[in-house]
Amino acid sequence: MSRSALYVPGDAPDKLDKALGRGADELIVDLEDAVAPDRKEYAREVVADWLDRARDTEVGLWVRINPGPLQEPDVRAVAGHGSLRGFVVAKTESAEELVRLDALLDELGSDCSVVPLLESAAAVLSAREIAAAPRVQRLQVGEADLRADVGVTLGEDERELLLVRSHVVLVSAAAGIAPPIAPVSTEFRDLDAFRRSTEALARLGFMGRACIHPAQVEVCHQVFTPTAHQLAWAEGVLAALESAASGVALDVNGRMIDEAVARRARSLIARERRGPDQSARIPTRRNSKELP
Repeated sequence: MSRSALYVPGDAPDKLDKALGRGADELIVDLEDAVAPDRKEYAREVVADWLDRARDTEVGLWVRINPGPLQEPDVRAVAGHGSLRGFVVAKTESAEELVRLDALLDELGSDCSVVPLLESAAAVLSAREIAAAPRVQRLQVGEADLRADVGVTLGEDERELLLVRSHVVLVSAAAGIAPPIAPVSTEFRDLDAFRRSTEALARLGFMGRACIHPAQVEVCHQVFTPTAHQLAWAEGVLAALESAASGVALDVNGRMIDEAVARRARSLIARERRGPDQSARIPTRRNSKELP
């Protein structure tokens, strides 16, 4: 399960060359907001060349593509590169857009997945249909544009977006796709604040986070990697249930455990054993990863 996805500008060859060594599980190469309008074609050429040179990497490689008329040229420029895992689709508004993208990818003979980026109130309200569209591996929320669209000003605990965040987690679980990765934060100097925000998102059910700076990557890995204590708890739960005479048992603290708790335990162990490359192409139904 990918714990971190680091954004990299598509028109910056020097940053792209360094990005693979930053430790992120995934990279999202940006052809959209990070690239000025007059540099779009240049960025496509840079990214296509870089994807060829990054062919043997184990890091998951995604490209964020533009909405509207720039989308098809973006896709045609890079879809044929074998190292590409898929596309982060900026400003997705409807499932119909993804159906058209699926047809284009079929035409190009590409097996790439897609990650719709929900950046408006309309997109969030259409999240259930978007999650069911072709090739969707997971959802992601673009909160900067969403806040502007809705008129939200975040407080310190970010509760103003709690409804949206929980909605996207629930929609993902209902659709049987991979859990969403959490939205970016511009906080990369105060890493304690970034950690608190990331831990809160993990409690909501997010299983990784998008990053805008390499300093954020290690915090994400610490938050989204099961601890030795969690793994010991999970193994103890499964052992107790296996030896129980019925479908329920007591854990080491005397609390009742059953199959629902066992599901949480198994998913924790799976997260620890499964590397980012193994889970990246396989949509999975989310189970809660938290301890009781």
